[in-house]
Amino acid sequence: MPLTLSRSTGQAAQEVERQVDSVNRKLRGSATFGIENHIRSELTDVFEECSKPSWDGYNAFPVTIDSYLLTERFLMALPLGMPMPIIGAEPDGQITCEWSTGARRCLSISFDPVGDLHFAALTGPGRACGTVPFVDSIPQTILDLIRQVC
Repeated sequence: MPLTLSRSTGQAAQEVERQVDSVNRKLRGSATFGIENHIRSELTDVFEECSKPSWDGYNAFPVTIDSYLLTERFLMALPLGMPMPIIGAEPDGQITCEWSTGARRCLSISFDPVGDLHFAALTGPGRACGTVPFVDSIPQTILDLIRQVC
């Protein structure tokens, strides 16, 4: 089980948090709500296809294992019920996740091997871009953008 910092202070609150985490793990592994196998399968396919130099035929850098692992941690940290992205790779060797629901509703996140999330979004009439670190939980900025796009 990964080590995470708890925000709970009391013993009862920590027990509730442990139980919620246990239920979430079971739901993610279930046939109905299970996304872990799908995520790992799609992510592994992208990694295997794009981990060689010039995988795109135009001198693309290979996707790194660090980008793969960061993307996996990010996807597993998405709250239940969040729409799943399309997973791809960029010529700079970073894995990307994209959500798109229309011409001006899209979000693209690139996973830098050092732990940064580079993002660009069109949210209807608005737009956003930037870089945020990813440690143990998905930054609120990213969650808000996913909700705005989807």
